[in-house]
This record gives sequence, C-alpha cells and structure tokens, in this order.
Amino acid sequence: LPSPIPCSLLQPVAPELLVSPSSQDGDLGSECPEDRGNWTGRLDFLLSCIGYCVGLGNVWRFPYRAYTNGGGAFLVPYFIMLAICGIPIFFMELSLGQFSSLGPLAVWKISPLFKGVGMGTILIVSLVAIYYNMIIAYVLFYLFASLTSDLPWQHCGNWWNTDLCLDHHVIKAGNATFPVNITNTVSPSEEYWSRYVLHIQGSSGIGNPGRIRWNLCLCLLLSWTIVYLCILKGVKSSGKVVYFTATFPYLILVMLLIRGVTLEGAWKGIRFYLTPQFDHLLSSKVWIEAALQIFYSLGVGFGGLLTFASYNTFHQNIYRDTFIVTLGNAITSILAGFAIFSVLGYMSQELGVPVNQVAKAGPGLAFVVYPQAMTMLPLSPFWSFLFFFMLLTLGLDSQFAFMETIVTAVTDEFPYYLRPKKASFSAVICIALFLMGLILTTEGGMYWLVLLDDYSAGFGLMVVVITTCLVVTRVYGMKRFCRDIHMMLGFKPGPYFRACWMVLSPATMMALLVYNIVKYQPSEYGSYRFPAWAEVLGILMGVLSCLMIPVGMVVAVLREEGTLWERVQQASRPAMDWGPSLEENRTGMYVASLAGSQSPKPLMVHMRKYGGITSYENTAIEVDREIEEEEEEESM
Repeated sequence: LPSPIPCSLLQPVAPELLVSPSSQDGDLGSECPEDRGNWTGRLDFLLSCIGYCVGLGNVWRFPYRAYTNGGGAFLVPYFIMLAICGIPIFFMELSLGQFSSLGPLAVWKISPLFKGVGMGTILIVSLVAIYYNMIIAYVLFYLFASLTSDLPWQHCGNWWNTDLCLDHHVIKAGNATFPVNITNTVSPSEEYWSRYVLHIQGSSGIGNPGRIRWNLCLCLLLSWTIVYLCILKGVKSSGKVVYFTATFPYLILVMLLIRGVTLEGAWKGIRFYLTPQFDHLLSSKVWIEAALQIFYSLGVGFGGLLTFASYNTFHQNIYRDTFIVTLGNAITSILAGFAIFSVLGYMSQELGVPVNQVAKAGPGLAFVVYPQAMTMLPLSPFWSFLFFFMLLTLGLDSQFAFMETIVTAVTDEFPYYLRPKKASFSAVICIALFLMGLILTTEGGMYWLVLLDDYSAGFGLMVVVITTCLVVTRVYGMKRFCRDIHMMLGFKPGPYFRACWMVLSPATMMALLVYNIVKYQPSEYGSYRFPAWAEVLGILMGVLSCLMIPVGMVVAVLREEGTLWERVQQASRPAMDWGPSLEENRTGMYVASLAGSQSPKPLMVHMRKYGGITSYENTAIEVDREIEEEEEEESM
C-alpha cells in the first residue's frame, strides 16, 4: 500500500484537498488545515434547511400575496412555479455544496472564471443579515413588552398617543348604539409601533435619521449575541439549536391556528383568504408574484443551502431532502395563512369593517395588525408572547444560515489561517455587522431598513441565480454535472430536472428579472417618498453585487497565461483539485486529479487502496466506461 504523502509536500499543489470535512486521519501533520467539521446528527441538515427556508416571509408575505392575487386560485401558479423554479434550483444548490464540500466562494473551483458570482452572493447575504437581525430585534422588543398583565398597545391615553388614536373597545361599544366613523383614526397598536417603538416622528426622512433609540440598540445587541452563541462552533452548535428553533414554531402555529378558527368571524377571514378568483390567472402579475414568493421563500441564491449541504457526508440523499423541505415549506405557508386570516376575520367582525381593510403584509402585519388582534382576545399577553416567540424562532434559524454562509465562505478560502480561529472570526463578523446595523436603530432607521429590504436582494440576487444556472449547465456541462450527481447519489437526475436546469428555470428567472426592471417603482414607507439620492444608493447596492461577476472574470483571466481567448478557456475549466474533498470519494475521473496520482487506471488504484467494490464504486466504473465511450466517439 502506498504510504500517505506528507502534508508539507502537498501544500503547494492542493493544500486543503486531502483534508476532508470528516477526516480523522492521524497521519496528516499539523500543517494541514483544521478539520472543516460535519453535521453531528442525522436530522441536523434537514432541520437546518427547514429552519432556513421557513422564515418570516411564510407568515407575513405569503398569506397577503395569496389573497391579493386570486385567493385559492393563487395556489395554481404557486405550485407550478415551485416545480419549474423552486425544486430544481434548490436541488442544484444542494448538489454543488455536497459534491465539493466547499462554501459559496471556494465552490467556484468548478469554473474559476465565474468566482465573482460567489463574491456577489456574499455581498448580498451580508446586506440582508444586517437588516434581518434588526427585524429580530423588533421581535425581541415586542416579546419583552408582552411580559405584562396589560399590553402597552391595548389602549390610547399614553404619552406617545395622539388625538387621532381610537381604541377598538370604543368602536365596539359605539357600533352597538351608533356607528363610529373610523376614517382618519389610528389604532393604539399603530401609534405604539410608529411613535413609541420606532419614534419615527423624531426623523424628517432618510437623510436625517435622528438619534439612536437605545432600547432598540440593546435589543439588536441581544439578537447578535444570541446568533453568535448559536453559531459559535459552526454547524456543530447551530445544528443542535435548530432541533428547537425549526420545530417549535410549528407547535405555536398549530396553537394559534386552533385558537384562530374557534373565534367568532374566523371563517369570514378564511373565506376571504381562499375564495378562488380564477380570472386572476390570466394576469402575468399573478404568475410573477408566485415565482417571487417561491424564489425568496426557499432562499435560493443566498448560499445558505449550498453551505449547509457542504457539511453533509458525500452520499447523503439530498434528492429526498429537496422534496421534504420544498413541499414542507409550501404547506407551512398555506397553514400560516389560515392562522393569520382566521384572526383577521375575527378582528374585522369586532371592528365592523371589511377584512381587506385590516389585512396587511410585512412588518405592518407583524407589528401593527396582529398585535392589535391579540388585544381583543382573553389572555392577550399570553397569545402575544406566543406569537412573537414564534417569529423569533422563525427568524433566528434563517439568520444562522446567513451567518454560517459568510463565515464558511471566507474560512474555506483561507483554511490555514481562519479555520483554527473560526470562533474569533465569527465574533469579528458579528461585531462588524452589528456596528453597520446601528443606523437601523435610529429614529429614522425604518427608512434605511426599507431601502435595504427593497434593493439588497432584488435584481442582484436574480442575476446571481441565473448565472449559476447557466455556468453549471453550459460552461461546466450538463452531462458532467449529471455524472457528478450519479457518482454521489447512485442515479442520474431525470428529464424533468435536466429540462428545468437547461431551459425552464433560467427562462423563468430571466422573465422575473425583466419584470422587476420594467415594473420598477421607487421605494416608499407609508406616505413618505424616498429622495432621488436614496434611490440611486439602493440601485447601486443591487448593481454592486452584479459587478462582482465581471471583476472576478478580470482577476481570473489575469492569473492565466497565453492569448486572451486561451486565458478565458483555461479560467472557465474546473480547477485541478475540483471534485469531492475526501480521497475515498474521488472515484472515476477524479482520482487522476489528486496530487500524487500517476496511475493511468486511477479507479483500480482506488479499489486496491480502499478494498472491495461498493455500489458507489460500481457507479464509478459505469462513469469511467461512459467517458471512454465518449472519447472513442469523438476520435472517430
């Protein structure tokens, strides 16, 4: 048997190659990069993916999108777009991550010319992580405010209330005797949110954010502390936390659902939510909205799925996991709609107004409408605490994914320096993003949050996903990609996946991108319109992530030798050390690319070294045979 090659000799050729995510090889010297780490339990990966995908958007965006786009009829384009766009791209990301055991930057060894795509991804995720944790800070604020016998947004008469404030108890009592005119009035919950929590009256606009709200600042600090403690040991710690954060929201959701449907008027809201309006299906807007919901809900393009899959064992059945997570995510969205609209139906009956006057999306639903509905229930602080605790757990595991993506991407680029100091590096990233997010804790912080939300992951993210899809299928090659999956899972993707990857998914993403550009609307918050310079800043945020792609191309081309065309060709080919990270998984054509491998029949060497032929070695033999046949056909 050949003796292990000393790590010091391998260093110049492929330094991190022979050290796998799960390698426990005692022969390798201390100069090798530190162990990358793996999931420690069988369900860690699955629950992390569910926790990542099932987030705040399932509760505050999907139900509203459904009712404004045809009610029950919206489910038709929703599931069609899930099949065309969601499932195939989800599976592609998981396959890339698991096959290479690399993060979103290093995975571009598949085609170094396009490494800028990975850089764009990291920029997008960093911007999203800044404002997403601010939303978690708002949730923490409301969670603490719910620890009282009387919710602070229940009545008017507080120092932050204005003369326009009108208590729902007054409306209900008034409607029994004479109708109360509620136009030009504001609910106590709305004034609590805008005048107390945000203190937005202290800011004249995005250019004058005002002072820092120290109670919000402390909540933001707490949310970053929680996130850091949970990702302290990478996937080994976050993989255990998700057993709680990914499952507990379902328990609360079911409790809120049962409570909701037993309220008087609940069916009024549910009818409003699900009554199909099939004429809406003739509108292109409905199909675009369905695709957008799928796109953002599954979190494709953010690098989180790729990062999580990179910590899997090589033969993990991600095909099965893809369907469990994507369909589970869709069902959760629909369930959340029942929980939300049953309460909105009850609320509309209490206030004597139509459901569409109380239905909102986004922060307006989470921090104004639903808290107001909670005040109408017996034991309102208990239900309020449950609702915000559910939002906290939904938000945290998505934030874990964003942070793990950033940390993994950079540590995979510099394994020798950063892997041993991963905890310290994670702390530096958390502190940096906390400091950048301080502007969101000011009195005008909501304006900045809206700007980040509208532009950070808009068209830039779509460009990243389209480019990834085209590079994998056109540059790397569909045959080769399917062969890699065959080697990893024991079977090739069927015609459905190949058709989606080649044509349907990129075409749908292109349509989304064009629609977003054509139907561009300037940002607004309530009646506030953003100034032109803020719009330009937002557009630059989106463009910057796209610019990373040509910048990465220039860098890759400059590193090669020869004429310009030769450099482009060389940079677009996979790197020499591209492939599975563990030596025993580098079967078939990939054994030849290992440092020190001289054999013309690398598979035979592999089998002699590791003994026996497993079903996966059989797959490797098939793959070798396919390659030989293709080479013979080409020579003829």
